[in-house]
Amino acid sequence: DGVSIGVLSDPLWWQAVGNTLWFTFTSVALELLLGMLLALLMNEKFRGQGLVRTAILIPWAIPTIVSAKMWGWMFHDQYGVVNDLLGKIGLPSHLAWIAEPSLSMWAVVIADVWKTTPFMALMLLAALQLIPADLYEAAKVDGASPWQRFKRITLPLIMPALVVALIFRVMDSMRIFDLIYVLTSNSEATMS
Repeated sequence: DGVSIGVLSDPLWWQAVGNTLWFTFTSVALELLLGMLLALLMNEKFRGQGLVRTAILIPWAIPTIVSAKMWGWMFHDQYGVVNDLLGKIGLPSHLAWIAEPSLSMWAVVIADVWKTTPFMALMLLAALQLIPADLYEAAKVDGASPWQRFKRITLPLIMPALVVALIFRVMDSMRIFDLIYVLTSNSEATMS
């Protein structure tokens, strides 16, 4: 009957929904992968372990607004450290990370992954610490490879913590606002 049903007929609404879903999937997947790697590394015994565990939490402790401003400076197209590093390794530099629509969402993902990966690592490390060492020793005696031990012992036993961490991160990333607002200056042109 030609009657508009408000927001559901607005193409910007659907673009925002799509961007949110893409951001959520991409950032949470990267955080899970990096968080798992960090948790596995921090679970090993090494010199300075306590210091590393403490230092890894610093990004998570920084307020999001401060983190967004810091990443805004790092992504600056003229004097940002990201472009400087890209130039030093021979990649294109002077990219407009925040102003370029094809790059702005990646800039937000990178900043979010840096900030929230420590949460994922901490949750998974807590679960790893609860796994009895004798399970790994028995599997090693039985000839299980490191991958088999991870797949058959580690992953099933940390699955409850993994699911909880994923639920928290998905909910948190679906409601992201402050990082995007500060980092991209609320520009409709970047559509992040």
